[in-house]
Amino acid sequence: MNIKTMQDSRTIQASLVQPSDTNYHGTIFGGSMMAYIDEVAAIAAMRHSRRPVVTASIDSIDFLAPVKMGHSICLEAIVTSTGRTSMEVFVKVISENLQTGERILTATSFLTFVALDEAGNPTEVPGIVAETDEEKRLMASAEERKKMRKERKANTQAFISELTIEKTI
Repeated sequence: MNIKTMQDSRTIQASLVQPSDTNYHGTIFGGSMMAYIDEVAAIAAMRHSRRPVVTASIDSIDFLAPVKMGHSICLEAIVTSTGRTSMEVFVKVISENLQTGERILTATSFLTFVALDEAGNPTEVPGIVAETDEEKRLMASAEERKKMRKERKANTQAFISELTIEKTI
C-alpha cells in the first residue's frame, strides 16, 4: 500500500445555517451539526482510501459555541491516522457571522471509518504521513484516542451483554 499525506484527504465544506437547521433558540440543531460532520468526514475518508466507507464510531463531538441562523459554518476534515482498514478523521467546524466577518471555532470531532471492497468487506487503506505542526500533533495523539476507543468498545460490549430485548406485539 502506498502512503498519502493528510492534505490529500483534506475536505472543506461550507453551508449557510437556514431556519430549518435551527432550534427554538435560533441556533443550529446538534443533530444537524452531527450530520454535516459525518458527511464531510466520510468524504475525507473516501478521498484517502478511494473506496466506499462506513462510519465505525464517532468518538466525540465537542460543541464549543452556538451557531446562529444566517451564519455560515465551514467544516474541515482530514484523515489523521490509519489502521489496516480503518481511518481516524478529525473535523473542525468554524462559524462565521457573515455581516461582521467574526469567525469562531464552533465544534471539533473525531470519527473512525472503515473502507469497504466491492463485496462490502473491510479492505486495506493507504498509510498516512503528517507534514504540518498541527498534523503532527493530531497524529501523535491518535494512539491515545485509539486506546480509549478500544476501552469504550469493551465497556459497551459488557454493558449490552446484560441488556434484554423485550418482545413487542
